[in-house]
Amino acid sequence: MESADAVGAGAAGARVTPVQELAGALGMPDVPTQYVVPAHNDQQLAAAVTASVPVIDLGRLLKKDGTGDDELVKLRSGLDSWGLILVSNHGVDAAVMDGMRAASREFFRRPLEEKQKYTNLIGGKKFQFEGYGNDRVNSPDQILDWTDRIYLKVEPEDERRIALWPAHPKTFRDALHEFTKKCGNVKEGVLRAMANLLDLDDNYFVDQLGEKPLTHARCGYYPECPRPELVFGLKPHTDGTVVTVLMVDDTIGGLQVLRDGVWWDVPVVPHTLVVIIGDQIQIMSNGIFKSPVHRVVTNAKKERISMALDYSVDPMREIEPSAHLVNEKRPALYRKVKVKDYIAVHYNHFSHGEMFIDSLKI
Repeated sequence: MESADAVGAGAAGARVTPVQELAGALGMPDVPTQYVVPAHNDQQLAAAVTASVPVIDLGRLLKKDGTGDDELVKLRSGLDSWGLILVSNHGVDAAVMDGMRAASREFFRRPLEEKQKYTNLIGGKKFQFEGYGNDRVNSPDQILDWTDRIYLKVEPEDERRIALWPAHPKTFRDALHEFTKKCGNVKEGVLRAMANLLDLDDNYFVDQLGEKPLTHARCGYYPECPRPELVFGLKPHTDGTVVTVLMVDDTIGGLQVLRDGVWWDVPVVPHTLVVIIGDQIQIMSNGIFKSPVHRVVTNAKKERISMALDYSVDPMREIEPSAHLVNEKRPALYRKVKVKDYIAVHYNHFSHGEMFIDSLKI
């Protein structure tokens, strides 16, 4: 039998034992060392306080008759304070959210051999972003996250690799399609409101997305962990996106955001969506809106599931601070960058727990 230290280990490109399988191992009292966060990096891993993240009524926010002014004030406060908000009255029916959550949970409950049909390893070795599994292992000393996931391109629709979309449960593909379609309206509504806050044309950020913007769905599964104080469900990072629209588990928390050196729990409010500012907005807003450092922690008694939609500018476009937000008092803070290059390098930095956006500062 392998020792606990060896379980789950894998060289770059090699298959890593799914965390779900580790969690189900008979009598495992501890976690493999590859998942243990060094003590100096834990940053209050075992404790946090609840953040006062505002809940924004999106329907009211988007009204043009002045009734949404209070929501606009709350939006600015939430973005300035936390870099993320909770959104209600967002137009994504409870049935759509519950259906997506149920289909995702059912997929992860399928036998391992069935899930491996959608693996993110080609030939068992070559890593690809899409598919089921873990994130790429770049080095033997890389600290792994206590999570499994299935990661799929959902937009542009004509670039979907349907063979990687689970066929079981039978509801999964339709649920993901409908969830993606509905959340697209949330993304555009929030982006228009954000442009309004900066006195830009309402469609400024929407137009910056380009002709072929990317949307990826990331369904994350966080099994119970025997020592949750030792691991990250998802390591501290910023999103390399425009925005991320996130549906968290409606029964258990785990998402945390960093502010002033303190980790805060993002509250769970059933049937709301979390909208997180990404690095691409930070660049285009010339640093006025900041992409928050956030992470996910695990739980000893309950599994957790989430569904994130990552929205990105067309990868062939370049982004830079808006000319309307650059002046003598506030010069451009970031250099121009091609989105395709940014996404690729951001991922490599993420795997090492580094923030790539800092390297773009002028």
